[in-house]
Amino acid sequence: MRGATFVSAVTDAHFDLAAGECLALVGESGCGKSVLASALLGLLPRNAETAGSALIGDVDLPTADERTLARTVRGRRVGLVPQSPAAHLTPVRTVRAQLEETLRELTDVRRPQLRSAAEAAAERAAFPAGHLDRYPHELSGGLAQRAATALALIGDAPLLLADEPTTGLDRDLVDRTVDELRRHVGDDRALLLITHDLAAAERIADRVAVMYAGRIVEIAEAEDFFGTPGPRHPYARGLLNALPEREFTPIPGMPPELSALPSGCAFAARCPRADEACEAVPRPKSGVACHHPDPAAVLEAPRA
Repeated sequence: MRGATFVSAVTDAHFDLAAGECLALVGESGCGKSVLASALLGLLPRNAETAGSALIGDVDLPTADERTLARTVRGRRVGLVPQSPAAHLTPVRTVRAQLEETLRELTDVRRPQLRSAAEAAAERAAFPAGHLDRYPHELSGGLAQRAATALALIGDAPLLLADEPTTGLDRDLVDRTVDELRRHVGDDRALLLITHDLAAAERIADRVAVMYAGRIVEIAEAEDFFGTPGPRHPYARGLLNALPEREFTPIPGMPPELSALPSGCAFAARCPRADEACEAVPRPKSGVACHHPDPAAVLEAPRA
């Protein structure tokens, strides 16, 4: 940034994602979820730096050049439902034109079948056929979201990154959208769902990863996370307890600025269990990065 300062937007993110699996990445706004997705697809701004490895097949995404990402990864190996769909849709082309172009590039569909194939792709994401000939500026936020989802599903990519795919949708459409995303998961395909909607995550996820201040602080099986024994990290437990259908108790305080992270545990200032041990950054152990994980919720170590 200005003044030659650096912001550690994502730090030490370690996880795996197998074919046939849905991993939900959850956490408050600004914790690094979308930055992580952008890093995987080479969509970070030019002043960003990445380190580490992220493999899909034989391709290491952070080190791949733009030609490789554009021609063999984006849309083909990794599909993206963007967080801001209106900014990703081409403003001077109709939704139908964009669907047909994507079908030509990523599938074997040719001109005689393009119109019907585009309508089928729209239906898959609950995008109404009557709006296909509209331009992006003529769409509501919810319609733009569904158009972006339809485009992302066309290639049946082995990995689908869905970044807040339910923004602007009512509850029925949220359920329909995440169910369709879940149907994308198969023997050779996986889904990384980035969301604030814990109900959507509970509905379709196999595992849950919780981010806080740029770090993954817990990874757990979804059944254990949302049920019994529940989350082990105090922040993850606080997220669930803040839901109206649970205790409806907010987490006190605010997340730290990523440009001014504390030297120890980033959650310590908001945590009732914090003590001197929290002056050091906790290292992940058995799926949770906390000096004082919930003793009543001892989970079997997940695969991450």
